[in-house]
Amino acid sequence: MTYNPSPDRYTTMQYNRCGNSGLLLPAVSLGLWHNFGSVDDFNNAEEIIHTAFDSGITHFDLANNYGPGPGSAEENFGKILNKGMSRHRDELIISTKAGYLMWDGPYGDGGSRKYLLASLDQSLKRMGLNYVDIFYSHRPDPDTPMEETMAALDSAVKQGKILYAGISNYSAEQTANAARILRSLGTPCLIHQPRYSMLDRWVEEGLLDRLEKEGIGCIAFSPLAQGLLTNKYLHKIPADSRAANPFGFLQKSAITPHLIKKLRNLDQLAGSRGQSLAQLALEWVLNEPRVTSVLIGARNTNQLKDSLKCLEGPGFTEKEVSTIEKILGPH
Repeated sequence: MTYNPSPDRYTTMQYNRCGNSGLLLPAVSLGLWHNFGSVDDFNNAEEIIHTAFDSGITHFDLANNYGPGPGSAEENFGKILNKGMSRHRDELIISTKAGYLMWDGPYGDGGSRKYLLASLDQSLKRMGLNYVDIFYSHRPDPDTPMEETMAALDSAVKQGKILYAGISNYSAEQTANAARILRSLGTPCLIHQPRYSMLDRWVEEGLLDRLEKEGIGCIAFSPLAQGLLTNKYLHKIPADSRAANPFGFLQKSAITPHLIKKLRNLDQLAGSRGQSLAQLALEWVLNEPRVTSVLIGARNTNQLKDSLKCLEGPGFTEKEVSTIEKILGPH
C-alpha cells in the first residue's frame, strides 16, 4: 500500500531556526540509533517513521554504523524511503555521520579524509540518495589534523553530496577550532550534536556558550539518558531494558539507590504537572533556548507519541525550575 502522509502534519510541530542558518528543524527529531537495524522488525520501523512524519518530524538522524549490523539502519531507511516517502524527499532533513569504527583496516575509523568521504559514498548508496542534508564528523580524531577532517566536510558540500556540515561530541575548544577552519573554507558549521540531559549537563560548562557565539545550532542526543529518564527504572531493572544488557552503554552499576530516589522525585514532579517523566525530561532540554532540537528514539509508535506530548507541556515556573535543580543536585 502506498504511503500517504497526514495532510495535517505541519499543524502541531514546532520548528526552530538552527543557529544563524536559514534551516528550521523540528523541536523533536527522530534518531535511528536503535530499533531500525537488520535484527529489528522492519514493519515496526516503517510504522514508527511514518508516524513521525505524520506528526511533523521532518528530521531523521542516522550514522554509518547504526544497526545492528553496521549500516543496516541506513539500508532499512532507504527501503522505507523508496516505498513511498521518496516523493517527499524535499520535505525531509536526512543526516548521517562517520567517525567511529565502521569497517576493518586502517581506513574504516577516525577523521581522515579517506574515511569520511568513502563512508559518505557508502551511506548514500545504502539509502539510495544523491545527497544528505547534514553530514557530521561523529567525533574528533586526535590522530588526524582538524584541518583535514574539516576540509573533507567542505569537499563534500562543494561536491553536492551534503548540504550542511556538522560535528558531534566535540568539546567547546574543539568546536571553536572546527568552526574557525570551516569558516575559512567558506562552509559554515551548521550544527553540533552533543549528549545532553538532566543527568548529563556537560554542555552547560562552556559548549552552549560557544555554540551561541559561533551561531551554531544544537541538537541534543540521549535526552532521556538511555532510558533512565522514563518510568522504566523507577522500581527495578526490567529484563528487556538496556541496563539488563551486559554489553550496552547503560550498565546496571549506574542505577544506584541515590539515582532511583532522584528519578522518583522527578517522576512525582512530572505527575503534578500532568506529564510522564520522559515528557518532563524532554521539555526540560527544550527549555534551554540554545537547543534547536531534541533527538529521540522509539521502540514503537506509542512510545513516539508519548514523547511528542512534551511539546504540549505547560512550561516551567521559577519554583519548578528551582525544585528540579534541588532534585538533580550538583553537576
